[in-house]
Amino acid sequence: MDTRIKKITARQLIDCERRPMVEVDVVTNDGCTGRASAPTGSSGGMYEAAVLRDGDDREYKGMSVHKAVSNVEDVIAPALIGVDVTDQRAVDRILIELDGTANKSRLGGNAVYGVSSACLRAAASAAGMPVYRYIAGHDIQTGPVPSFNMVNGGKGGNIHMAFNEFLLVPYKACCVEEAVEIGVLVFQALNDVISEYQAFPSIVGHSFGWAAPSDDPAVVLGLMQKAAEKCGFADKVAFAIDCASSEVYDERTETYLLKGKRVDAPELIEYVKGLADRVPLVFVEDLLDENDWAHYPAAVNAISHSLIIGDDFIVTNLERLKRAHEQKCVEGFILKPNQVGTITEALDAYAYAKKEGLLAITSGRAGGVVDDIVMDLAVGLQIPLIKNGAPRSGERIEKLNFLLRVASLYPECKLSDLSRIIKF
Repeated sequence: MDTRIKKITARQLIDCERRPMVEVDVVTNDGCTGRASAPTGSSGGMYEAAVLRDGDDREYKGMSVHKAVSNVEDVIAPALIGVDVTDQRAVDRILIELDGTANKSRLGGNAVYGVSSACLRAAASAAGMPVYRYIAGHDIQTGPVPSFNMVNGGKGGNIHMAFNEFLLVPYKACCVEEAVEIGVLVFQALNDVISEYQAFPSIVGHSFGWAAPSDDPAVVLGLMQKAAEKCGFADKVAFAIDCASSEVYDERTETYLLKGKRVDAPELIEYVKGLADRVPLVFVEDLLDENDWAHYPAAVNAISHSLIIGDDFIVTNLERLKRAHEQKCVEGFILKPNQVGTITEALDAYAYAKKEGLLAITSGRAGGVVDDIVMDLAVGLQIPLIKNGAPRSGERIEKLNFLLRVASLYPECKLSDLSRIIKF
C-alpha cells in the first residue's frame, strides 16, 4: 500500500458550544482518508497550544477560524505531501518545526492538532482497523471507567460555586454497561434532588451538567450522594472534583474564592483535605493556580485520601509534567492531546507518566466534537479512568456509546480495576 499523503484539506465547522472549529481531511495515495476536528476548552490553560481565531467581529463575534483553515491548506499541506502517515513522529516533527513557536501560535494549535490527528486516522484506515485497535496493537482487554460531570460550578444567580466540576465515578460497577447505566440514572435522579433542595427546577450548567445549587462544595457532594442512594448505587460510586482554581485565583492578593470568601493556598488545601477525609474522592483536579508551584507539594503531602491531578497545571506538556513530578506536585494529569498540539507530544507525556507510575486520565473538551480521537486514545492505551462529561448532549452521549460499542465488540473486555489507585 502507498500510505504517503496525497492531499490535505480543511474547513470551518462548529463545536458543541456553537463556536467555530477546524476539521481536517488527510488522503493518502492509495485512497485512505483520515478526518479529525480540533476541539477547544471553554477556559484553556495559559500554557496550552494556542487556538488561532480570526478576530473579525463581523463573523461569529471574532471566533471564526478561516486563518487556521488557510494555514492547513496553504502552509501545512505542501510540507506534508509525500510524507507517510504511518510515521506519526515524522508527521508531527514537521508540524512542530513548521510552526516554530512554543505554543503553536503561528499556525494555530487547532490547525496543527487537526492535521496530526487526521494523519493518525488515515494510518488506522490504511491498516483496516479502528484507531483504538491501531494504537493498542492487540485486542482490547480492559475498558476505562467513565466518570460523569454531574454538577457545574461558576456563576449562577446569587451563587458563585468556585469549583468547576463535580464528578460521579462508578468505580465498583461490574462492567462498562453498568457503569454507563449508573451515570445516567444518578444524573436523572440528581435533577429531582437538586430541585427539592433549592425549591425550584434544576438549571442546566455551562457544561451540560446541573448548575450548582450552593456555593458550598460539601453541600453539592452531599446532594450527589443522596441521588446515588436514591438509585441504590451508594456502594458502587465515588466522586471527584475539578477545582479549576486558576479561574478564581487573584494574583494580587494570592487568594482563591471559596464559599464566597477569599482564602489563601494553605486554607484551600486544608478545606479540600477535610472534604477528602469525609467523602470518597478519587481525584482532585487543578486544586491550585497553574503557576502555584510553591503549594502543590504541600497539597500532595496533606491530602492523603485523594489523588492530586493537574490539568491546566500540566497541559499535557511533557516538560511541565516532568517538573511537576520531580517536585512532587502531582500524582497524575489530565491527558488532552489538543492542549499540547500533536499526537506524538501527547503520547510522549503519557509514556513518561506510565513509566513514573503517574495516572493519566483522558478527557474531552468543553467545546467537544463527535468522534473525538481522545476516546481512541483512552481505549487504545488501556487507560483506567476517563472524564466523559455530563450524560447529556450529542457528543458526550456519543462518547458513552463508543465505550458500549467497544465492550460489545470485545466481550472479554473487563472494566478497569481502580483499586490500585484508590486512596480512600
